[in-house]
Amino acid sequence: MGAVEGGGGGWRVDSRCINCDAARQLAPGLIEEAGGRSVVVRQPRTDEEAGLLQRAAHACPTRSVRPPSGRLEAEHDPFPLALDERVYLCGHHARQTAGAASYLLRRGDGSSVMVDTPRWGEDLAARYETLGPVTDVLLTHRDHAAHGRQWADRLGARLWIHEGDREAAPDADRVVRGIEAVTVVEGVTALPFPGHTRGSMLCLADDRYCFSGDSFYWSRTTDDLEVAESVTWYSIEVLAESLARAVGRLRFEWLLPGHGGHRRLDADAMAVRLRGLAERTGRLAPRPVDFTAVRW
Repeated sequence: MGAVEGGGGGWRVDSRCINCDAARQLAPGLIEEAGGRSVVVRQPRTDEEAGLLQRAAHACPTRSVRPPSGRLEAEHDPFPLALDERVYLCGHHARQTAGAASYLLRRGDGSSVMVDTPRWGEDLAARYETLGPVTDVLLTHRDHAAHGRQWADRLGARLWIHEGDREAAPDADRVVRGIEAVTVVEGVTALPFPGHTRGSMLCLADDRYCFSGDSFYWSRTTDDLEVAESVTWYSIEVLAESLARAVGRLRFEWLLPGHGGHRRLDADAMAVRLRGLAERTGRLAPRPVDFTAVRW
C-alpha cells in the first residue's frame, strides 16, 4: 500500500453533520461517532485509507466530510461503487432521506433496477446511465421517497411503492398491495414487510440479494442483524410478524439496507441470523422514537 504524500492531514467533519452513519460505514476506523455526530478520529496513512475518506465524503448527504483542500473533486468520486458484479452502491446520499443508501441492481440483459434513490442530480443520472438502462425504481418505504419521481422520469423507469405508503408517492406507476410478493422484473420481487412503516417492502433478487430498506440492517456494534426498534414509525409488533413470516422463506447472501451496515454471509449462515432476529424482535415492546438509541 502506498503512503499518502504529505501524511494526508487535514480531513475533518464540519458542523452540518446530521449523524446519519453513512460516513462511518464507509470509512470505519477513520470516522467514528462522538458527541452525537461523526468526527475524523485519525488521518489517513495510506492511499487506500484516503480512498475510504473520499467514499465517505462523496456519500455524505450534507457534504460535511471535508478533504484537506476543502473541496470535493469529481475525479475522486468513486460512485457508483461496485459491491459485487451485480450490485452498485449509488453514493451521494440525500438529506431528504436522512442519508439513506441507494443501490443499482444489474440484470443479465444489461438493464438495472434502482432501489431507493440518491440525491437528485442530472450529472448523477448521466453517470448511472453508463451502466445501462434503468427499468424500475423501487421505493422501499415512505422515508426514502423524496426524489423517486424525478429519478423515474429522468431514467424512463417505472416507480414502485406499497399502498401503505402511497401518499409519499401518489403518482407511482406501480402500487404493491397486501402482503404477497410481486414480481418487479424477472428474478426480482418486491415483498411487503410492514413494521418500520405501514408500507415498507423488501426488494429480493436471485436468492442472493436482500435490499431491506429500514426494516433491518447489520449492526457493527452487535455484529449481527438488528431492527431499529427505537425508530419504528408504525408498529414493532407488526414488524415482528413480518419477520416471523419471512423465516424459512427468505434466502439471501447480501443484506443491503437503507441505514446501517451491509453484509455478505453464506446463505445458510444468514438464515440462522434471520431466525435469531425474528425471535428477538418478537420479544420487543413498543417504545418512544429515539434516534440516539440505534445501535449502528
